[in-house]
Amino acid sequence: MVNDTLPVFIQHFLRPENYPHPVGDVQLVQTHISYVLLAGDFVYKIKKPVDFGFLDFTTLEKRQMFCQQELELNSRLCPDIYLEVVCINEDHGNFALNGSGEPHEYAVKMRRMPEDKMMPLVIKDNQLSTSEIDAIVNVLIPFYEKADGDTAIQEFGTAAAVSVNVLENFTQTEDFVGSAALSEKQFETISSFASNFLAREELFQGRIDAYRVRDCHGDLYSANICLADKVYIFDCIEFNQRFRYCDVASDVAFLAMDLDFHGLEELSDYFVERFVEASRDTGVKGMLPFYKSYRAYVRGKISLFTANSPEVDEATKQKCISEAGRYFNLAEKYAAG
Repeated sequence: MVNDTLPVFIQHFLRPENYPHPVGDVQLVQTHISYVLLAGDFVYKIKKPVDFGFLDFTTLEKRQMFCQQELELNSRLCPDIYLEVVCINEDHGNFALNGSGEPHEYAVKMRRMPEDKMMPLVIKDNQLSTSEIDAIVNVLIPFYEKADGDTAIQEFGTAAAVSVNVLENFTQTEDFVGSAALSEKQFETISSFASNFLAREELFQGRIDAYRVRDCHGDLYSANICLADKVYIFDCIEFNQRFRYCDVASDVAFLAMDLDFHGLEELSDYFVERFVEASRDTGVKGMLPFYKSYRAYVRGKISLFTANSPEVDEATKQKCISEAGRYFNLAEKYAAG
């Protein structure tokens, strides 16, 4: 049964017969900012008309622009996965992909990757090993070497610029402090640690001087990695440059934190060591506690945002609240040293 709380056009594309290519069944995955339709051999990612301050998808024109940005930016790492931006047209109440009628919405069309090779499932099946970590490092090293890092991008690595991202998280979660997911003690420990670290401006300037602030991925964790015939790292941040223009250490910390979150501390340490060895970037380690805590807090925040989205079902809501609590516990652990 189609969920009638969903937008009408999403309900339309939950029916297999409404696609121009063979589709057995359609799966819908929701995040706080996207509807993701898994349909046959393809995936259609549609942006929700939301405004969280750090992103604004409230107009059709903006959603179209960010779809195009997503396509172009992800072609850096996955040119054979990201295919095109598709227009969803409406003609007298009927919807079609690249059809007739007025543009109603836009979607990024992607080639569907094998689900059993998605990194979270590989982790769940206890199949992740050092060989997969090595393969990930081998993709990341040339990516960062080629990534833009001009003077304008370097400015995003200053303590002042980074503090905008970090302190914003605390402002956006103030209403959740004291809830089951985030205690007042945790909030104080994490926010105090972040403020004290940000005061060490010389650390951030040192990273800039070492040319380690680049146009990175911005969302480097297992949910955005597929370990198929080769390593695919997808779904980079397209909606806000200040999340993508960052210290390489911030990207590395995200995946290391994610491995910790899944109870894979040894592989997390191995990943860091291999990356440092291959990149010759020993300065990463000094930044890791800060960026790990930051990344864990971001994931906790996003879980809370998703849990509080009105269209999310009760099971998903409770799952997200539980996940948020685990992320905030991890952020506190890093902050406490």
